[in-house]
Order: sequence, then structure tokens, then C-alpha cells
Amino acid sequence: MSLVFAINGQRFELALSSVDPSTTLLEFLRYQSPFKSVKLSCGEGGCGACVVLLSRYDPVLQNVEDFTVSSCLTLLCSVNHCSITTSEGLGNSRDGFHTIHNRFSGFHASQCGFCTPGMSVSLFSALLDSKSSEFTVLEAEKAVSGNLCRCTGYRPIVDACKSFAADVDIEDLGFNSFCKNSLPPFDSEKRVCSFPEFLKDEMKSIDSGMHRWCSPGSVEELQRLLQAARKANSDGLTVKLVAGNTSTGYYKDERDRHYDKYVDITRIREMKEIRENQNGVEIGAVVTISKVIAALKEIRVEKMFGKLAAHMEKIAARFIRNFGSIGGNLVMAQRKQFPSDMATILLAAGASVNIMSLSRGLEKVTLEQFLQGPPLEDYYDLVLTIEIPFWHHQSSELLFETYRAAPRPNGSALAYLNAAFLAQVKDRMVINCRLAFGAYGTKHAIRCKEVEEFLSGKLITDNVLSEAITLLGKSVVPQEGTSNLAYRSSLAPGFLFNFFHSLIITEKPSSNGYYHLDQPKPLPMLSSSQHVPINDEYFPVGEPVTKSGASLQASGEAVYVDDIPAPANCLYGAFIYSTKPYAKVKGISFKENSVVPDGVLAVISYKDVPKGGQNIGVKFSFGTEPLFAEDFTLHVGQCIALVVADTQRHADTAANLALVEYETEDLEPPVLSVEDAVKKSSLFEIYPFLYPQQVGDTSKGMSEADHRIISSEIRLGSQYFFYMETQTALAVPDEDSSIVVYSSCQTPQYVHSSVAACLGIPENKVRIITRRVGGGFGGKAVKAMPVATACAVAANKLQRPVRTYVNRKTDMIMTGGRHPMKITYSVGFKSTGKITALELEILIDAGATLGLSMLIPSNIIGALKKYNWGALSFDFKLCKTNLLSKAIMRAPGDVQGTYIAEAIIENVASSLSLEADTIRKINLHTYDSLALFYKDGAGEPHEYTLSSMWDKLGVSSNFEERVSIVREFNESNIWRKRGISRVPIIYPVSMFATPGRVSVLSDGTVVVEVGGIELGQGLWTKVKQMAGYALGLLQCDGTEELVDKIRVVQSDTLSMVQGNFTGGSTTSEGSCAAVRLCCETLVKRLKPLIEKSGGPITSGEPPLLLAASVHCATRETVKEARKQLRIWKGVNDSELMFQLPVPATMPVVKELCGLDIVESYLEWKSSVN
Repeated sequence: MSLVFAINGQRFELALSSVDPSTTLLEFLRYQSPFKSVKLSCGEGGCGACVVLLSRYDPVLQNVEDFTVSSCLTLLCSVNHCSITTSEGLGNSRDGFHTIHNRFSGFHASQCGFCTPGMSVSLFSALLDSKSSEFTVLEAEKAVSGNLCRCTGYRPIVDACKSFAADVDIEDLGFNSFCKNSLPPFDSEKRVCSFPEFLKDEMKSIDSGMHRWCSPGSVEELQRLLQAARKANSDGLTVKLVAGNTSTGYYKDERDRHYDKYVDITRIREMKEIRENQNGVEIGAVVTISKVIAALKEIRVEKMFGKLAAHMEKIAARFIRNFGSIGGNLVMAQRKQFPSDMATILLAAGASVNIMSLSRGLEKVTLEQFLQGPPLEDYYDLVLTIEIPFWHHQSSELLFETYRAAPRPNGSALAYLNAAFLAQVKDRMVINCRLAFGAYGTKHAIRCKEVEEFLSGKLITDNVLSEAITLLGKSVVPQEGTSNLAYRSSLAPGFLFNFFHSLIITEKPSSNGYYHLDQPKPLPMLSSSQHVPINDEYFPVGEPVTKSGASLQASGEAVYVDDIPAPANCLYGAFIYSTKPYAKVKGISFKENSVVPDGVLAVISYKDVPKGGQNIGVKFSFGTEPLFAEDFTLHVGQCIALVVADTQRHADTAANLALVEYETEDLEPPVLSVEDAVKKSSLFEIYPFLYPQQVGDTSKGMSEADHRIISSEIRLGSQYFFYMETQTALAVPDEDSSIVVYSSCQTPQYVHSSVAACLGIPENKVRIITRRVGGGFGGKAVKAMPVATACAVAANKLQRPVRTYVNRKTDMIMTGGRHPMKITYSVGFKSTGKITALELEILIDAGATLGLSMLIPSNIIGALKKYNWGALSFDFKLCKTNLLSKAIMRAPGDVQGTYIAEAIIENVASSLSLEADTIRKINLHTYDSLALFYKDGAGEPHEYTLSSMWDKLGVSSNFEERVSIVREFNESNIWRKRGISRVPIIYPVSMFATPGRVSVLSDGTVVVEVGGIELGQGLWTKVKQMAGYALGLLQCDGTEELVDKIRVVQSDTLSMVQGNFTGGSTTSEGSCAAVRLCCETLVKRLKPLIEKSGGPITSGEPPLLLAASVHCATRETVKEARKQLRIWKGVNDSELMFQLPVPATMPVVKELCGLDIVESYLEWKSSVN
């Protein structure tokens, strides 16, 4: 039998016997198809980077059903006879981009671009789902819910989505490139990729017991399969029942578990239907959550169903609800204590469950009995249907509400607490009620029967409600070890109060029998506008043009490191890391009785570093870091080895099965806190030139203060980078013992040095190539080096290409993050709020190695200096702990410094009972205090603008008026409060030396290379604009046309050496400056040719052709050679100014350098001797 499906209209047919049933759709798309727009980011169905459109044909209804799914969780065998559409299928550079791609590009809605293909597919699906021809703003705002973006802040993404809405206010849309033209048209009736006819003729189920994957079509057939599996279980046969497979996004260990047989239960008629009767609705267990939502919304006679549907829309993301089943969700809650929202709300609604048991037959139990019962046996017990009763026919009135508190309340995050309450009431008296709580630190959703019994028959009053809340706290107790215990415990009384308080303030129920709570109505996003002044003097610099390559990013054609086609015989690596903070490593093996993939070829460790090389993973300004742990581990997450296998899946599985043998006897306890580090004097030295200077006399300032806060403490935790593209690299051995490494990094120059040092080869035999990076935020400055170096070591040893794409869990464990720290401060201040002195002691957790932690103290103080503290003293300790080494992350130290400053301001304001805004304003610098704090860096008085900006912000935002509005709101609202603030920040702008090269090709097009890396910040776009501006004098057709002829290419460390570091928010400016210098040289050389020709030069004419591949380096090289010749000849006044003709052929260069250079050298040498 065969597996048949279509991708973007292209037919794929695979022999079922050749397909591993555990293979996901994403794995097939990325590794066995040409379509690379689907990206692996979280691997859990939580980010949307891998979203595709799945289309199924119903031969009975003869219609096509389209919906999005997360391809990282969807099993390949599940898409039999389905059509898959990726972002390339919507449109591409060859056939024309789709309107969605063009609008994402035109609204500047793509930065690093890694998430954009998934966004495009989600938006396309939302447009298809729109039930009317008029797509609304509210639908647009929900179109990409569940799709994460780390870069943009979502405004431009939402603008692109809203641009399709019929009711959008065009003035509400942000800056876009369509201002002068109309939006790219969208035809809602036109299908981009219709369901292929060849699939309609092959609608068959896979029912053969001979294959590892089978899909029975009836309960009877399923029973026969399970009975057979039960008999074979004595031989160790394992079976997995499959519906949507979305549970593996949460229970990740399931992916590495081996199953002998997979049974797809989604085609069983009894389990996929929704039936309504006079008593309620019966839902098949494999019905997707999205279909349940749609069905409940249609049953308008029971208003409770609408509220159930509304809550279900907050479960996971749409592309998970589209494939995840209602039965699967409940089974996870019953068997694995999953903190399910579904179980809680259905428990309150009085649902029941129909179960098919191989040993007991068919049985019906209440959902409460189901959750409390023993866990279902693997595949002996099966949930067939779920029944939800009608309540509207009850004689009493009903009150029903659901509640949920979560980090992201609108989905894609598990709840801290969920609850659902149903009460039958009459004249504000509770006849009876059902109070369900879940995700509460209990094993499963529960009913609080003690409170139910207490409230039944009682008239709700404040006193009764108070007693009920007290009883709730005693009867529902979270398990020991529950996270956020105090917070969760505080939520339950709030939910209960909110629910029953309406009975106190509401006199009569509504006509449909329900009491209404005063719930806030859903509001569209706030309207706003953007105003950016444009200076035409430097056109096109500063113009809001479309970002270079944005349409390619949206269509998924932009190539990231892991998108590069695998070279022949390519291998894949996965890291084995330490699980002990400080221990001796005795050896590595694999877990007993585990199924290690056959494709594992090697385990690379420090022993495989070649002779002459060093065990170095990071080589940077302040030292080195080891690539692999040798005798001892320094921290949890330290790389011990790299497993190399024939596929990434096999490598990851083998790494998870690896067992590292440790020994901790006779070792000192690890240092696990900054306090321990200080006690044991485990500290890194801070170089004096990096240690900031104290300001003023704090003792004097404290003595002048009217009030003092002594030894107040602040603790700041770490923060993970969460770039959408995890760490990745590809190393390819090359001729003459050289190596080429494709690395997703911010520092190719330093990756280059690290690889060369580790392999023990000259740097001219190492080549690092970086085209674009799927987000960095500092996490790929240092932490990308060991990933690239490990691949290089493996490739060097095995003499085969080796690549790795680090999975999200490993990436989070190994790459560190922002520096945590403990701050103790004392501050003195006047009664007016004027601060006179600040003393700080700051303990910074640098981790086990130094990295770039030495930069953090000066950055902290730099951010603190935005206020005039009167006098400022500090004591920094850079703590060396047995924790993961930290890295520089987006404004490293600056963020912490700003937080510390604002925390102190807030504390002072609170102490004086003054507004924090008043304290901020009174402590802004004057120019005199600025000069005291910054000395020579203060600049001229007219250059200090922070105080004037503060005042302008207040005026432009109507700040004082808004403060009054907020104050009035808070005075008139008991339960809802608002706040408003304005906060100054400062950020030092430091420029790094950045090289550039501009080459004009024979057809007049231009190629530009720069040292900066495109991370999504638009560096290539800015460079193109600068090149267009600087070369504008040579272009006859206008600058806009010239910009279209300019292409910025990837970074290559052998072509563009000394690329330095992409970070600090100034790399684009540095790259533009280098390009401007190159272009000015070109203009200077070509201008005489233009004047001689009597007019502008057209593309391809000989004068421009002669200028091909000219850049600044040529002239500088000749100048240096002439300086050397002057020394040898002993001439002090030889001509250093010269004209470099075009073309700069070798004879010309030799003549300019000196035809007698060899003779001159020999004469000089003999005279010296």
C-alpha cells in the first residue's frame, strides 16, 4: 500500500512499508521535499513557524475542508490523501508573490523573517474561513493568534492583517510602502491551490494489519485490531492510538518512545460525528476542538454552549485546535494529569463520557468519575464520545461562567488556574451549583463539593460569600511543590466572588434565564498613527522602503543556514550536555534496554580535537572557553560530546538516550549562588579600564539627606533569548585540509578564529559564511561559536559534512541568557524628593566562564546615570559560579541598570507619598550635574536634550490630562485600576569598525559586501539605500532605479575580513559608512569619465565596464607599497599622491607600486648589512 498526498499541487507517493510512522510532516517537508518555508522553531506547536494549510476532500459531501495545522506535530501518515499548501504554494518569486506576501513586505511586517511564512499561511487560512465576503478587523486581529514573532512587536504584522479588513480605517494602518499606490489586490473567491483531482480518486483507508500504520473505519474493525494487539502484547508489542498527535507538543518524551504499531482512529465514523438530541449534544472523541467550537456556537438554544465555545477558543492556538481532539485532551487529563481547561469547563457543565473497554465492554460514566478513576489502560480502554447535557429546560434560572488566568490569556499557554461555575438560582437564592477548578496544583479538575453544599439553599449575601470563600481555601488545597502557589491560591476566591457577586447586585435575571455579569466587551486594538519626517536631501536614505528580501522571507524562499541543501553524505549532530553542575566525567554510554538508532556513527568529544588543535569553543577578546568538558563539568548544560548520525532525528534521539557517568565524591560542593561565590571568593577580575568611576562623595550626600533608605535589596533573574531560529551550523571539509562553515551567528570573525584554533590550522584555511540569521538578540554573538566549532571538529574527524540544528530544549539549556544579579542599595534624599546620594553593591552571576561579562558593570552604571543621584558609589563583584555561563543579551547591563534606577525612584516616591513622575523630573540632570557624571563625555550644553525631550513628551502625549483621567477612573472603580508613567532612558551609541566593498559588474549592476550581519534589523536595506545615495551621481535614470540594481550579499570571512561584531544597534550605521566611503571613491574616479563622455553613462558602456570591481582596498594597498618603497630608497619626499587609472590592471598596479621594487629592496638590504 502507498501513502499518497500532494504538496503545493505536486503529487507524492511513498510505499507505506518505507515510512517510519513516527515521522512528522515537518521532517518530510524539510528533509525530503524542496519546500523549506516551514521552519522548526519550538517543536511543540507553540510558535506557528511550521504552520501549513491542510486540505481534505469529503467524498460524501463533495467539498474540501481547509485548515491550518502545526507540521512539527502532525504525523506524515496522517496526511494520506490530503493536500498540503505551504507559503511557497501561495506564491513565490518565479510565479509571482501572493498578495499576502506583498502586504507583509509592504507593511514592514518581516524582520528576521523566520516566522513570516507561518504567519502568511495563518492569515491565508483566516481569509478562507471568513464566512462573509467582508473580512473584519476583529477577525484580522485573531488571524495570527498563536504565531509568535520575536522581532517586530506585532504592530506591522497586525497592520498587514488588518489591511484585508473591509471595516478598517486606512488612517489606522501604520507606515507602509503602499501610501502612494493602492494595496495589492486580493480576490477572496480565487483559490490559490485547488484540491488536486488525482487525490479525489484515491480516497482509501489503510486497513492492512501488515503495516505499522493502519486506519480502521469502524469501531468493530478497531476492536479486532486491539484484540490482536492485546494477544501480541505478551511478546512486547506496543501500540499507539493516533488522533491529532498534538499531545507530543507537551509530552515531548513520547517522541523518542518506540511503538510497533500506530492506529489512526480519526476515520471511525462513530468517533468523528457530532449528534444533537433532546437531552444535549454527543461529540465523538476524535472531533477536533475547532469543530466542537463551531458546533457549540450553532446550538443557540443553549447559551451555556456559547460560553463553552468562547473558553475553548483560548485553548492552545488555532492550528492546534484544528487537529487536536476533544477526547485526546480529556484522556491526557485523566491519564497524565494534564492541566486541562476542557476537563474543567465540561465538568461544570455536567458532561459524561462513553468508554469502550476490551475487558468491560461499553460503559457510560460522568466526567467526574472518569477523571477520578484509575488511568485508562494504554489501548484497552478507549473514549468513544462525550455528552454535554442541555440545561435551558430547567425550571430555575441559570448562571454559568468560565474563568482562566494564564501568562497569555488568549491561548498558547497553560493556565495558572481555570474554573467554571454553574448555578441554578431563583430570586438570588442558590438552588444548587457545580463549582469546578482545574490547573490548581491538584491531580485533575475537581468539584469543590463542600462549597457547593454550603451555598445550596442559601440567599447570596456578602457574609455568605465571605464564608464560602473561607471554606474554599480550606477544602481545595494545591499539592506541595505547585509553582506560583500563593498566586494560584489567590485566584480561586477572586473567580468565585466574581461569579456570585452578580446575585447581590442584580435584581432580576434576563429574559433567557441567565444572570449577566458586568463583563468588559472585547475591544479592537487602540488606534494610533505614525509620523516620521523624511529628508529628501539624502534620498533614498531614510525612506520607508520595503525591506530587502522581505517578500522572499514571506514566501519562505529566503535561505537560512538549515535551509541550505544537505551536501552529499551529510551527517547530523546533537549535543550531549552535562546534567551535573560540578562533577567528574567517567564515561558516556546509552541507557539500558533503549533502542539506539542504527544511523549513529560517532560520539565526538574532546579526545577528537585534532593534534595541534586546542579544545576551544570560544575565542574572544577576554579569553577562551572550552568546547567539550574534559575531566570535570563546570555547570549544567556544558557540552560533553556531539552525537553524529545519519539524520537529525536519529542524532537527537541518541543524545536523549545518552547516559553520562559522573562521580562527585571528594569534590567541593558546587557554587550555585552569588552569595556562595562571595563567601568562597570565587570571583572574576574586572579590568581597571572597564571599571566605571565613582561620582562625588556619597558620605557627604548621605549626611545632607533628610531621609534614607538603607540596604534595600533587588534581585533580577535571567532571561532567555528566544530567537525563532535556534543555534545552527553546517561544516563542510574542503581541499587542502581547509573547511567551510555556514554559521547562524553575529560574529563570523570570532567564529573563524575559534574554528581555526580548535582544528589547529591557519586561519586562511577556514571560511565562515553567514547569509542571514533568524534572530540573534546577542545570543548568537558568543554562543554560536561552540556550535560551529563542534560541527567543524566532527566534519574534520569523519571527513564528511556535518550539520546541526539544535532543538529548542537543548538550546535553552546550553546557551544561557541575561545576567542575573543581586543589588543592595542605600539612598539618601530630601523631603522634596531630590536624591543626594546612592550607594550600590551589585553581585553579578557571570556563570562558570567569563565570556563578555566584564562589560556589564560599565553598562549598568551608564544606564543609571540618566538621573542625577547627587553622588554615586558602587562595588561590583563578578561572581564565578557553577551555573551556565551568561551571554550578552539585547542591551546587556543597560536593561538591568534602567530597572535598578526606576526601582529606586519608585521606592523614594513611595517613602515620601509622592508621584514617581515628580521624583523622576526633579532628579533629571542639569548640564552642570551632567558634566559631573560624564566629565568629557557630557558634550556641549546645547547637546543635552533629555530634559527638553521629557517636557516635549509630556506635551505631545497630553500626559497631565491623562494622569487626571486615570486618577478619576481609579477613584470610581473598585475592582479595576489603571496606571500611567513616562520613563527616560539613555543608551550609549558605540560604533565598531566595519569593512565594506562595492563592486560594479559588467552590466551595470552593483554587488555590495559588508561586515555586518543581517539579523532582521534591515541592515541590507539601509546599505542599499546608502549605496544608492552615494552612487546617485553616476545614474542617469534616477536613484530609485539604481537601488533596484544593487544587491547585498552574504558575509564571507575570507572575502570580507575583520567583520567584527554585529550588535550594539549601530552595525547598520557602521556598514553604511564603509559603503559610503567605497562609493565616494567610485564616484571620484568615474566622474571624469562621465564629463568626458559628454553625458551620463548608460549601463554596459565601456567606461562603466572599465570600473568593474573597484573598491577602497586597492588604492590603500598601493599607498602602503609606495610608503615602503620610500623607506628603501631613503627618499623622504617621494610622491604619495597618485591617480589610479581604470581599469586597474596588474601592469598599472605594478608601475604605481614601483617597477624597481625588488632592486630597491636588495640595495637597501646590502646597505643595511
